[in-house]
Amino acid sequence: MNLPHNHNEDATACQFLQEKIGDTENFQAVADVFKQLGDSTRLRIFWILCHCEECVLNIAALLNMSSPAVSHHLRPLKNSGLITSRREGKEVYYRAADTEQTRLLHDMMEKVMQITCFR
Repeated sequence: MNLPHNHNEDATACQFLQEKIGDTENFQAVADVFKQLGDSTRLRIFWILCHCEECVLNIAALLNMSSPAVSHHLRPLKNSGLITSRREGKEVYYRAADTEQTRLLHDMMEKVMQITCFR
């Protein structure tokens, strides 16, 4: 593909961009993750779960919210793979997924908010 303007750019870089820009599935996956974190409540929940494993009742208490409201926000975070859960009896515990993606998102949040983890 020839671009309308030739800015004497590196042909290899231009070819690389042309090949990658057509991979809409990867871009959609990134957009979906950011969509889940596009809500400040979900960001707060995700940030809590990056630091500890918690149940819905404790998350609700930390955020001064109802348990059903917290559950409403946990569902899309879990469906997107950002958090995981485990059941112990009747209680369900949530935590951030142990992935490079979640670590990067956590680091990005803390850099933007200019805070440092206690861990």
